[in-house]
Formats: sequence, C-alpha cells, structure tokens
Amino acid sequence: MKLSRPVSWFLLAFGVWSWVIWITFVKNLVKDSSGLAFDDGHPTAYFWVHLLLAVVSFVLGTAVGAIGLRGLRALRRTS
Repeated sequence: MKLSRPVSWFLLAFGVWSWVIWITFVKNLVKDSSGLAFDDGHPTAYFWVHLLLAVVSFVLGTAVGAIGLRGLRALRRTS
C-alpha cells in the first residue's frame, strides 16, 4: 500500500503530537497535589489507570508516527 505525502505527514505529525500531549499529561499526573493521583504518598487507582492510558498512547503514537515516517521514506525513494 502506498501512502500519499499529505497522509504520511499527517501520520508523522499525529505521532509527535501524541508524545507531546501525553508527556505533558504524565508530568502533571506525577505533580498532582489534589489527592486524586496520590493518597498519603501512595499511587491511587486513578494514577495507575491514567498511567496505563498514557503508556498505550505512547505505543500507538509511536506506531502511527513510524508508519508516517516509512511512508515518507518510501516516497523519497520512488521520486
């Protein structure tokens, strides 16, 4: 399957965007002082669920970005 240049760039940008957003979220999650993420210094279920969501998003963002990068490299080789 061949990806067009715009689609490849979109997928790559989506992968990078996913990393930027979720890194920011994890930093804010770790710094949480509202009591949702930590109770007496111990992680809560809220923390673990959201950390799992972030990890899954990192994996999916990496996969989508890699597909976009491979699409761009394939287009460069055929040009």
